Amino acid sequence: MTRTTNEQPIGRADTGTPGPSGALVPVLAFAGIVVAVMQTLLVPVIKDLPQLLGTEPSNATWVLTSTLLSGAVATPIMGRLGDLYGKRRMLIASLSVMVVGALISAFTSALLPMIVGRTLQGFAMGAIPLGIGLMRDMLPREKLGSAMALMSSSIGVGGGLALPAAALVAQHSNWHALFYGAAGLGVLSIALTLLVVPESKVRAEGTFDGLGALGLSVGLVLFLLPITKGSDWGWTSTTTLGMFAGSAAVLLLWGVYELRSKAPLVDLRTTARPAVLFTNLASIMVGVSFYVVSLVLPQLLQLPKETGYGLGQSMVVAGLLVAPLGLTMMFTAPVYARLSAKYGPKTTLILGMLIIAIGYGAGLGLMSAAWQSLVIAVVLGAGIGLAYSSLPALIIGAVPASETGAANGLNTLMRSIGTSVSSAVIGMVLANTANNVGGVAIPTMHGFRVSFLIATAAVAVGLLLALFLPKQRPAAHTQLRASSEEDANLERAEEALRGFRGRVLDAGGTPVARAKVTLIDRRGRQAGATLSADDGSYALAVPAQGAYVLAARADGHAPLASSATHTGDDSPVDLDLSLPGETVTA
Repeated sequence: MTRTTNEQPIGRADTGTPGPSGALVPVLAFAGIVVAVMQTLLVPVIKDLPQLLGTEPSNATWVLTSTLLSGAVATPIMGRLGDLYGKRRMLIASLSVMVVGALISAFTSALLPMIVGRTLQGFAMGAIPLGIGLMRDMLPREKLGSAMALMSSSIGVGGGLALPAAALVAQHSNWHALFYGAAGLGVLSIALTLLVVPESKVRAEGTFDGLGALGLSVGLVLFLLPITKGSDWGWTSTTTLGMFAGSAAVLLLWGVYELRSKAPLVDLRTTARPAVLFTNLASIMVGVSFYVVSLVLPQLLQLPKETGYGLGQSMVVAGLLVAPLGLTMMFTAPVYARLSAKYGPKTTLILGMLIIAIGYGAGLGLMSAAWQSLVIAVVLGAGIGLAYSSLPALIIGAVPASETGAANGLNTLMRSIGTSVSSAVIGMVLANTANNVGGVAIPTMHGFRVSFLIATAAVAVGLLLALFLPKQRPAAHTQLRASSEEDANLERAEEALRGFRGRVLDAGGTPVARAKVTLIDRRGRQAGATLSADDGSYALAVPAQGAYVLAARADGHAPLASSATHTGDDSPVDLDLSLPGETVTA
C-alpha cells in the first residue's frame, strides 16, 4: 500500500526527543531506589517511635501509615500528570516534594509535623511509573526489557538496601540523620535527572481529571486506612466496617464517573482488558508475598536465643542478612531480559512466582540458623525480581504509549495494596500467636511459619491468575522481548502490521543504516521512534489511524519530514524515505 507524501527538510529540534545517554537507565533506577527507601526508612526504629515522638504507640503508627497512604494516592495521579504534561517534569516534582518532606521530618520530634513530613515523602512513589514511562518513550527495544525490569524492581531494591543502612545510622547516630540522608539522596537524584534525563515528547490528549483524582484518593484512603489500622480499631468495629463500606460506595461512583468522562484519570475500559486486569490482580499477590519476608526475617533474626528459636543477631547484622533480597532483585533484571526475550513476560512472571513458592516452602524448614535466612532472602529475591520485572512489560504490551504512566501507576498501586494487606494480615497473625512475657508480646515460631504459609497461598493465587493472561500479539510483544539489536531488527516487520514500514535511502538509492525515524502525530507529539537496520529498513506501529509526519535524520545527511496517513486497518503503509528531500515509492 502506497501513500502520497509531502516532504520537506526539517531542523534537528523537530525530530522528537533527543537520544538518551547511556546513564539514563541507572539514573532513573537510582530515583526509584531513593523513593523506595522512604517505605522502610524507619523500620529499625519502629519500636522506639512512641518514646522518640513523645506519644502513644497507636498515634506513632501514623508516621508509617501516612507514607503508605500518600504513596498509594500519588502513583496513579502522578502517572496521569506525566502522560499529560511531561514525565520528567513530574518526576522532578515528585522528588522535590520528597526532599521537602524529609527536611521537615529532620527538624522535628513532634508528632504532627513528623506525619506531615512523612506524608510528603510517600508522595514520591509516583516516580516508579514515571521512570518506566520515560524508558518506554526513549529506549530502543533491545534495551527496554532489562531497563524496565530494573526500574520495576527498584521498589524492592530500595527497601532491601535501606534496612541495613538505616539500622547502622540508627544504632550509631541520632535518628534524625536518617532524614538528612534521605534529603541528600533526593537532591542528588534531582541533579542527575536534570543532567541526564531528557523530557519525553509523548503526550496524552485531554485534560487532568481533578474530580476523578479526588474520588480515587478518597476511595483509596477509606480502603487502606482500616487495613492498616484495623488491628488497633478492631476488625469488626463500626469505624473499620464503615470505612470499608464507604470505600466501596465511593469507588463504585468513581468508576461510573470515569466511564462517562471524556478524559478519565484511569481508562477503565483499558484496565478491564484481560491482559491488564489479570496482571494487576497478580500484582496484588506478588506484593503480599514480597512484604511477608520483610516482616518475618528481621524479627526472627533479632529475637534473643533464649526464646529457643530466636537467632540473637544485632539490628545491623539482621539488616545485612536481609539485604540480599534487594540485591538479588537488582541482579535479576538482565536475567529477566534474556528469559523474556525467549519466552515472553507471561512465562517469566509464572517462573518468578514458582521460585517464590519454592523459597517460602523451603523457608518453613530453614529458620534455625542465620545463614539459612540468607538463603531464603536470595531465593525469594530472585523470584520476586523476576515477577516484578515482568509486570511493566505486560502492562505496556497492552496499553497505548500515551497511557503508559497512568497504567503503570495503577499497577504500582496494586502492588502497594498487596503490601498493605500483607502488613495487616501478618501483623494480626504474629500478634495473635505471640507469647506474653513480662507484658511484652514475643512472636512465636508458629506465627512465623503461618506467615510463610500465607505468602505461599498468595503466590498460588497469583499463579492461577497469571495462567489467564492472554498471549501477547506480536506487535505488542516486540517492544519488550528483544534483548539484542539483531532480535529487534528481525522483528521490525511484525511490528509494522499496523503502521509504516520501508527503507531509509540516500539520494543515490543506497540504504542508510541507523537513521533515526520519528513518528509525529497531528498535534506535533512523538508517537514512536526507531533506528533503521543495516539494510535501511524501518518499521513503526501507529497508536491510532490518522495523519502523521515521519521525520528522518542520519549523520552526514540533511534531515527530512514526510507526511502520510494511516487508515487504521491491518495493512502496513509502505513508505521509503530518501535523504535528502526526495520521495521514493516502494
